[in-house]
Amino acid sequence: MRIAVLGLGLIGGSIGLAARRRLGATVVGYDPDPAARRAALGHRAIDRDADSVAGAVADAEVVFVAAPVGVLRELVSEVLAAAPADCLVTDTGSVKGMLSDLGDPRFIGGHPIAGSESAGIEAASIGLFKGARWYLTPPPEVNRQLYRRLSWVLSEIGAEPAEISVDEHDQLLAASSHLPHVLANALVTLAPPGADGPSFRDGTRVAGSNSDIWVDIYTANAGQIAAQVDVCIAQLEQVAAWLRAGDAAELRAWNDAAAAARSALREGT
Repeated sequence: MRIAVLGLGLIGGSIGLAARRRLGATVVGYDPDPAARRAALGHRAIDRDADSVAGAVADAEVVFVAAPVGVLRELVSEVLAAAPADCLVTDTGSVKGMLSDLGDPRFIGGHPIAGSESAGIEAASIGLFKGARWYLTPPPEVNRQLYRRLSWVLSEIGAEPAEISVDEHDQLLAASSHLPHVLANALVTLAPPGADGPSFRDGTRVAGSNSDIWVDIYTANAGQIAAQVDVCIAQLEQVAAWLRAGDAAELRAWNDAAAAARSALREGT
């Protein structure tokens, strides 16, 4: 199988490693940074590199666009214009709405729920996707043969493909990933000097994540994130009212409900 990977960081590098080892695929890599291409070759994440998008996808059967959200739409459009007629094109971005109107049956939006606190090709791992859910958001006009090809590739590299609508995906990620980053930023900027402790460290681990990546995510999924912020504010205002009133019964019920909700999430119910 011939696979092209565009964007040779943690995700793209891990795709290349897994595809080469587990599929026996020939992987061509492209990144606008020549140093990233050299590093990917050095880590054996790709078989060869290309110095252009067209050169990378010329004879590909599957193309993974593992680029930042801010450049995804332009890059995916460029790939679709250059890729063979029977080539499957997918991405790995955490916002899908901006890609939902491309109107090309070869494109299937994707997003792996996998990552690391480290970034770059140096952190890439052949096992990064083992057991990881990989959301797929196919358009109505999708080529189902290509969809089956993608599902097979993802399963072979260890992931668990799961079909979901674009709106469901972006709402889910707003609540489970994007809002936590917003709250972590708020916590660290509101904390007094010397603030520390396990709860504070756990709650702020993702604070101040790479602005080049996260400002694009915030703006690309702005409506869904803002809606989640509004819901969170309303709940915090209610908690503040219970605190001011010294309403221990309501605070206990709220805390118990949170414990039950966490247990349900951990059990997948």
